[in-house]
Amino acid sequence: MYKTIHMKAKNNITANAIISKFMDEVLMTGQKPTSVYKFSKELKIDERTFFANFSSFEQLERQIFAKFFENSLTLLQSNSEYETYDAKNKLLSLYFTLFETFTANRSYVLFSLKEQSTPLKSLKTLNRLKHVFCEYIKSLDIEKIEIKQENLNKSQAKGQQELFWIQFLLILKFWLDDNSPSFEKTDVFIEKNIHAGFDLINTKPVKSILDLGKFIFKEKINSNV
Repeated sequence: MYKTIHMKAKNNITANAIISKFMDEVLMTGQKPTSVYKFSKELKIDERTFFANFSSFEQLERQIFAKFFENSLTLLQSNSEYETYDAKNKLLSLYFTLFETFTANRSYVLFSLKEQSTPLKSLKTLNRLKHVFCEYIKSLDIEKIEIKQENLNKSQAKGQQELFWIQFLLILKFWLDDNSPSFEKTDVFIEKNIHAGFDLINTKPVKSILDLGKFIFKEKINSNV
């Protein structure tokens, strides 16, 4: 069960305890608690303690997935070698660690995502995870084509984050459906996706084409002078 969140709450009840109880209940009963009031009574806290940490069950669920990510990243950062990795290997390590965390909580992840009636609702459950994920991609400072206009640079950075988010969703979907021993196929899928993703955004060929274009343009101008 999930045991690595340490936010303090009122009455000496941690957000970790609330989350653990929530996850346990949905897995034992096959459904979410019917009300915050009933859930709080079972946990022997009052509703104010619950709402001091979470505004609703939906917000709690979103926070769970964000914490899966944050705890995986914290674990990676505790290894001094991680900071010596380039962006590609940092992301590869993050994916392997995150999906190990998902695997340790697979029953809950399957319940939370597969019980949703539409893919859109599943994405809403992951919207807090998307925020921390995109901030992480931004922190990697992956090479981009230099464009003088600031607005275009911002759009390019946003597009890059969306590209990697789509990649993550593809890997997540593959893992959800993976029946191979120890999810070995997911490990292979992660590696292939990372390599393909970085090849796709490789700026060197594009820069070479731009440099060639600039050269031809200058030569064209000079020849007409």
